[in-house]
Amino acid sequence: MKKFMLLWIGELISSIGSGMTAFALSIYVYQMTGSVSYVSLITLLAYMPTILLSPVGGVLADRYDRRLLMIAGDGCSALGLLYILWNIHPDDFHLLPILAGVTFNAVFVALLEPSYKATVTDLLSEEEFAKASGMVQMTGNARYLISPALAGLLLGIADIRLILVIDICTVFVTVLTTAIVRKTISKPIPKENQGFAAEMKTGFHAIMENKGVLSLVVIMAFVCFFIGFVQTLTGPMILAVNDARTVGIMESVCAIGMLVGSIWIGFVGIKGKYPVVLCMAGILNGLFMALAGVSTSLLFTGSSIFLFFLSLPFMNTCADVMVRVSIPNEMQGRVWGMISLLTQSGTVLAYVLCGVLADYIFEPMMAEGGILAGSIGRVIGTGEGRGIGLMLILSGIGMMLAVLVTGRNKAVRSIEIS
Repeated sequence: MKKFMLLWIGELISSIGSGMTAFALSIYVYQMTGSVSYVSLITLLAYMPTILLSPVGGVLADRYDRRLLMIAGDGCSALGLLYILWNIHPDDFHLLPILAGVTFNAVFVALLEPSYKATVTDLLSEEEFAKASGMVQMTGNARYLISPALAGLLLGIADIRLILVIDICTVFVTVLTTAIVRKTISKPIPKENQGFAAEMKTGFHAIMENKGVLSLVVIMAFVCFFIGFVQTLTGPMILAVNDARTVGIMESVCAIGMLVGSIWIGFVGIKGKYPVVLCMAGILNGLFMALAGVSTSLLFTGSSIFLFFLSLPFMNTCADVMVRVSIPNEMQGRVWGMISLLTQSGTVLAYVLCGVLADYIFEPMMAEGGILAGSIGRVIGTGEGRGIGLMLILSGIGMMLAVLVTGRNKAVRSIEIS
């Protein structure tokens, strides 16, 4: 567990830096362009290369040294940040260098994620999987809990370039901790290569042949689709009536819910049947997502998002552990890479759709005098940001339906956790 903790600390610091950059870029682009579509495009390019290349990263994680791949992924991803930093000038905005830098960064993150997930299985026993999953989620949570508040405060006293420099510096810490862990464990024995296509196909078949894992992938694909709307739309919805600092502080306060949920799992674990907890958490997640779009009150919206984040780690942990115990260790890299591709495709689709839907359909419909202003507008309000609110309501309802339909699958309920 000590080796895992050291690795976890490095990834935590890296996640904080990445989250600060993601938040600052979304605020910067929205303030410069006023377009949700451009914000959505930035988010899309930050994730799509990683998702599309995850199966390749998964094959590499099963074929080579997983810790070395993590070092390479972290180190090379910083080059994309350097390119953005080099091309940002206070009085001269250009979108193309940001798009290129974000994409380059995401390409090398594809090397890191499958290796990191598979490394958890390398370092820990099955009894420690749930607690480790909760702690891994804390690193992801840091980008929502700590990063927005820090980035919002820094944007009040400096510009985005300072945040990019800080993010680049966090890479050195992550590479160092990973290198230390790598020295303390035995090097993997190289296996005979079967070719990328054949090994990716093996990972795909491992998912398709296990009906329980396949059902979990379907559930999480729907979940990722609807969460993609939350990730992209919450900031612009709140920014419509507040400043960047308020948005950052509110997102951080709300994300305390995710921290609480992750800490609970990390120290207490999950008691009870994992499939039942998965279904209950998913339904609550959708309900709170829908409530986040109902009101223009910052307190009500913030409370709903807090509860949304509180329930999210329970759903993620259940799915993570149920997959981990169902797949042999020697195939974990390929399977996690393929799962990332299949589930996160839902997120990519959300990023593609949400900006266009918000700017050209839902926001006009919920504007003063819009087609829905006299009906739904009487309940949730009209004006800037209310179309996004309606999208969150529909996303939450869709998520609840998806979990209800697929979460009670017999194959999922049959997965046993020791």
